[in-house]
Amino acid sequence: MANIHSIINMAVPDFTAAMTGEHTFRLANYQSQKIVLYFYPKDNTPGCTTEAIQFRDLYPKFQRHNTLVFGISRDSIHSHDSFKAKLGLPFDLISDPDGALCAIFNVIKMKNMYGKQVCGIERSTFVIDGAGTLIKEWRGVKVPAHVEEVLEFISH
Repeated sequence: MANIHSIINMAVPDFTAAMTGEHTFRLANYQSQKIVLYFYPKDNTPGCTTEAIQFRDLYPKFQRHNTLVFGISRDSIHSHDSFKAKLGLPFDLISDPDGALCAIFNVIKMKNMYGKQVCGIERSTFVIDGAGTLIKEWRGVKVPAHVEEVLEFISH
């Protein structure tokens, strides 16, 4: 499957993936709604927890703008189910254990971790419109104020 390499206004290829609650995500099932996909490195880590809580707290405002939010990492469904329950997330988390979605969105990067080079998810957020077109992206996201910035974008 091709990746989207930062091309705003490009159609995102339809994809399916396992998500929390024993559901399957399929992009084509969400026509007429905006979708926010936020990629994060790992469940139960400080930055990822803060980001998830911010999306949780602002989720009703996203819904008022006909927008659904989904978090994506390479963690297992079991890990996602626990993380979702622990934080009381009102949205589902998508599991990408083989990195296929990470490849589509080109979010795997070399990062420094405790002085070592490791391959991991670069925190990134994408907005897809109801026609399946990528309309906005943020890469190399810093958590503070990011969720508010995403909400500001989708509210216009």
